[in-house]
Amino acid sequence: MQTIEEDYKKAFRGGDKPVTEVLRVLKSALMNDEIAKRGKSGEREAKLTDEEALAVIKRQVKQLEEASELFTKGGRADMAAQNEKEIGILKKYLPAQASEEQVRQAVKKVLSGMGSPKASDFGKIMGAAMKALGGKADGTVVSKAVKEILAG
Repeated sequence: MQTIEEDYKKAFRGGDKPVTEVLRVLKSALMNDEIAKRGKSGEREAKLTDEEALAVIKRQVKQLEEASELFTKGGRADMAAQNEKEIGILKKYLPAQASEEQVRQAVKKVLSGMGSPKASDFGKIMGAAMKALGGKADGTVVSKAVKEILAG
């Protein structure tokens, strides 16, 4: 979160409006989650953990990706391109994503620890695989890998 604040200040002072706007929206989302966390815990100074902050950033990226897709379908390539630029700015704050092969290896490792899982264990497998990957893979990529491996 400190890096985001520093980058925001640098972009603001440098007159980089696109970065300033994206980081301003991100800071607001982080602050909103922090306030919600304070309300739930009853603490006065509840701060977001790094994992919680990453979840907020991922949520922002996902919203922009969905909006970009809708803009593309609606014939608004200019708006889709703008969203793609914003996604690029936000992705700087996310950990590097695992390759599909790394995801498959992690899923295979999880499956080997579960004995002989069935297709009905999909939810358990997904949860364990996502935890093993530590946020370095998108759920759709992990889901695809799990389905392929279970299918045989």
